[in-house]
Amino acid sequence: MRVSVLLAGVAMVAVVAVPAAADTLRDALVKAYNTNPGLAAERANVRASDENVPIAKAQGRPNAGVTGNYTENALNSSQNSLLSPDRQLQANAQVSVPVYSGGRVRNSIKGAETRVEASRMQLRGTESDTFVGVVGAYMDVIRDEAIVGLNKENVKVLEVNLQAAKDRFQVGDLTRTDVAQSDARLSVARGQLEQAQAQLISSKESYIRVVGTPPGQLEDPPALPNLPNAPDDAVDVALKNNPVLLAAQRNSDATRFDINAAKGARLPTLSGVVGGNYFNYLGSYGAGTSPKPGQTGSAGTVGLQFSVPLYQGGGPSAQVRQAQARRAQALEQTTDTERGVIAQTRSAYAIWKSSLEVIASSQRAVEANKLSLEGVRAENSVGNRTILDILNAEQELLNSQVTLVTAQRDAYVAGFALLAAMGQAEARDLGLEGGALYDPLTNYKRVKGKWSDWDIDPTYKPIGTSTRDTPSQDSSQKRPLDPQLNAPVDTAPDRPANESK
Repeated sequence: MRVSVLLAGVAMVAVVAVPAAADTLRDALVKAYNTNPGLAAERANVRASDENVPIAKAQGRPNAGVTGNYTENALNSSQNSLLSPDRQLQANAQVSVPVYSGGRVRNSIKGAETRVEASRMQLRGTESDTFVGVVGAYMDVIRDEAIVGLNKENVKVLEVNLQAAKDRFQVGDLTRTDVAQSDARLSVARGQLEQAQAQLISSKESYIRVVGTPPGQLEDPPALPNLPNAPDDAVDVALKNNPVLLAAQRNSDATRFDINAAKGARLPTLSGVVGGNYFNYLGSYGAGTSPKPGQTGSAGTVGLQFSVPLYQGGGPSAQVRQAQARRAQALEQTTDTERGVIAQTRSAYAIWKSSLEVIASSQRAVEANKLSLEGVRAENSVGNRTILDILNAEQELLNSQVTLVTAQRDAYVAGFALLAAMGQAEARDLGLEGGALYDPLTNYKRVKGKWSDWDIDPTYKPIGTSTRDTPSQDSSQKRPLDPQLNAPVDTAPDRPANESK
């Protein structure tokens, strides 16, 4: 079963039904895939890498050129036009066909082809990174909208509590200290709400940056399938499929061909040469003589041209050593990348598993804190609990609710990052709709065999959309608060405590 099930629509734990018109995670991923400028730039980089193949092949193809010149003798002391004609027109044409170049062309082509493969792997990695960013931004908005909603509800509850405390103070059931405690806690809650609203605005702006459009009413994401059972299983898959690691391996492979190409500079070269020459004295040759000699002529040559380097000042050996050092660098970078992939995979797995545990414990804490708050309020109504006990119970409930929605966000993002590290979170894995997927092979096949010196592409028109015209975001919520987090809780005693006595 492929990860395309990821976007099939299975809901995560503790979700709330939303209208069909809501934005989905698939919508956000498709928008980013089609309009994200960073991803579009990496595709252009792959196309640029594709051109290294025909550039390398050009060094082994025929080379043809024509040269010409026209000369006018402005000052001629000789009186003999046979020795020095007054004017002359010359044209030379030559075709050179490389026959042997010490293996430089062959190895340059292989190196270029290997680096093209590396660039494709890097594009896969950029796709994964972009999608991880989209998922993170998507879940951040969901989390922060929930936190804003919770804080708004908390402020409402504390406002009711404060008013109840003032009423009970008027009848002598509470002291001024009780009222001050309620007032202080309400002021703190309002400050927390302001902070939560600012964070929500920041998350919305981050969403616009990666997706390109403001978030609408975001639907809960589908569950993540095919997550591994153990970190070692995840690492095994990542070492085989992680695109960044595969790109590093391809780049290190290419350096072997660079070494062989550098060694070729010490070897002989051989080319076949065909040339032609044409001259015309334009009637100035042998002027004044009779009979007048011919004014034009042509010649053609066919032959071989070879070069045997004997000494080049130590340059070729320096180039070989440099290529060897570059290979050493690439090999070490591959190992370094492998370390990073292993650490990234294990870390994502650990965060995902721990977040699942936090979700379970937070759900229990939310239910327990709701019961605790109800009990504290009931006990307060008969004089066994103070206003501070109620305020503390309300804060404990809020904290557990915030912990729950934060853990849900962390678990989903870490799970998706784990799939990305395993090389299973790219466009083809996700089964994205919205048009044909970008295929880097299409451009490579188009350009790899081109011979023409005049075949260029049309002027590029950017596909990355600007966010200049998007409106500044506010802290408004487009999602209803999860009923599990917003279950009714008695917010104030039904009657003053002195009436229950």
